[in-house]
Amino acid sequence: MAHQSDLIASDIDAYLEAHQNKSLLRFITCGSVDDGKSTLIGRLLYDSKMVFEDQLAALEADSKRIGTQGGEIDFALLVDGLAAEREQGITIDVAYRFFSTETRKFIVADTPGHEQYTRNMVTGASTADAAVILIDARKGVLTQTRRHSYLVSLLGIRHVVLAVNKMDLIGWDQARFAEIVAEYRAFAAQIGLNAVTAIPISGLKGDNIATRSEATPWHGGPTLMEWLEAVEVGEDTRAQPFRMPVQWVNRPNLDFRGFAGLIAAGTVRPGDAVKVLPSGRTSTVARIVVMPGDLDQAVVGQSVTLTLADEIDVSRGDVLVAADAAPEVADQFETTLVWMDDEPLPPGRPYLLKIGARTVTAQVTEIKHKVNVNTLEKLAAKRLELNEIAVANISLDRPIAFEPYADNRDLGGFILIDKISNRTVGAGLINHHLRRADNIHWQATDVDKAARSAIKGQRGRVVWLTGLSGAGKSTIANLVEKKLHSLGRHTYLLDGDNVRHGLNRDLGFTEEDRVENIRRVAEVARLMADAGLIVITAFISPFRAERRMARELMDEGDFIEVFIDTPLSVAEQRDVKGLYQKARAGELKNFTGIDSPYEAPETPDLRIDTTAVTAVEATESIVRWLVSEGLSEGEGI
Repeated sequence: MAHQSDLIASDIDAYLEAHQNKSLLRFITCGSVDDGKSTLIGRLLYDSKMVFEDQLAALEADSKRIGTQGGEIDFALLVDGLAAEREQGITIDVAYRFFSTETRKFIVADTPGHEQYTRNMVTGASTADAAVILIDARKGVLTQTRRHSYLVSLLGIRHVVLAVNKMDLIGWDQARFAEIVAEYRAFAAQIGLNAVTAIPISGLKGDNIATRSEATPWHGGPTLMEWLEAVEVGEDTRAQPFRMPVQWVNRPNLDFRGFAGLIAAGTVRPGDAVKVLPSGRTSTVARIVVMPGDLDQAVVGQSVTLTLADEIDVSRGDVLVAADAAPEVADQFETTLVWMDDEPLPPGRPYLLKIGARTVTAQVTEIKHKVNVNTLEKLAAKRLELNEIAVANISLDRPIAFEPYADNRDLGGFILIDKISNRTVGAGLINHHLRRADNIHWQATDVDKAARSAIKGQRGRVVWLTGLSGAGKSTIANLVEKKLHSLGRHTYLLDGDNVRHGLNRDLGFTEEDRVENIRRVAEVARLMADAGLIVITAFISPFRAERRMARELMDEGDFIEVFIDTPLSVAEQRDVKGLYQKARAGELKNFTGIDSPYEAPETPDLRIDTTAVTAVEATESIVRWLVSEGLSEGEGI
């Protein structure tokens, strides 16, 4: 190395042994853009003697070529690895760096300062134990400083350094430093950050980083490195009840079945009674299996494989817990949600929710309020935009084991995933479960769908017609019902306009209301199909996510998506209701095809090209398709 530890040079084995026994601190640097986060981390790497000779040579060359320090070493280039970062002189992605001192090991996450990359900051903070919040001494406390501080508090980080950087550019003005610290601490107290250590620094020059600066005789606190080496993080979670999410069912042969995972809390020993959640089945631990042999005890932070004394059903995503101190199980929660996608969040849209190793379907049922991170004001909201933070209720399609995030990050933190694109669109923290989840249970009934269908001599199904306004959905749906009725079938037609006179009369045509419109109709259609009816629906239903949600509500094979395919130009020519004309004139907002998108089905069960067939011919095609699939159990019409 260019700067190497004396112990590395003299006795590498002793260095490695000492290194193995050092404690590990994970921390993040955050703050507004150009506050000097990357430069600070580069300086930490340099001062802790973690820069190799070839890296130093490359750094010196890059500093002269693309650096921002007039040919001097630009320490930010040690961290900003993306080409776009170097070209723009900003951080975009989260950059993780490892370094160590004689007393401790560190993993630092350099998180971006731009508001548009707030989602990356959340990623970096989710595993951190401490935070270094930088402020440019020339600019003071900014909105993004407050945003990042709020997220730090939200994610449960309680060990915070306020590093007032670039003090050399204001002549090490003590009064200005005190003013910034007072303003920040006033805000920090409002969000629960009560233990904030303030340090005046110059990341570029190295003042108060690893060594105390002669420019700040008035600063009696620690240097940044002293604070990082000394801070005690985390409570001892060994004393907490045992928790282990199952990541993998290990079945190498017929004689072994183990359950592998990372212990999230507590201690486990052979003979301990455990419960499997959410099923509630119980057993005892038979063995704790690791390489190279079994353990008598395993503690939080260890990855192990447990075998049980009884053959009970345990799957990936289940949670093994102490039988006498089990967490709760629920399917409805109040959460704090950080929206991380360019597309806004409309309540009611289904997403995948991943918590630990468990993935379920979730819907945001209500946005209670969003938070102005600058003023902490609670604001009413019907949707969430990129980087907005809100308290929201979430409903799942099945119960999960959980603990509030404040008690257990592993059982209380989750992400939301778009079902179609698989993008991570949000991150959330469980605050508590909703009491209604305890009071609502499925009531068993003796007459089921099969019995209701049998008495009608048909199979309950949903025929879902989707397409642009003016495509002919209502006309075709009406003809399909008449045809089925003439064949003696029990049917019901749900039409888009008709349901807005009653069931959905309170809904408008915003994206959020359109999502809720389809959610309600899908639930009604499911109930009617459960009653044994053949349900025909005629709705624009412009979004794939909602049509997919409707399909997933039904039994396999009971949802038939029919795409009434009509080009926009043809639909406009028909325009019986004059709606396109109003939309083009700006008199009708959020009209599908004009200023609101229509997402055509990618793989519909049946496609009807209305430019090639008449409504009667389309009806015959749909009925023929239903007959071929069997309208009755095991037979056609």
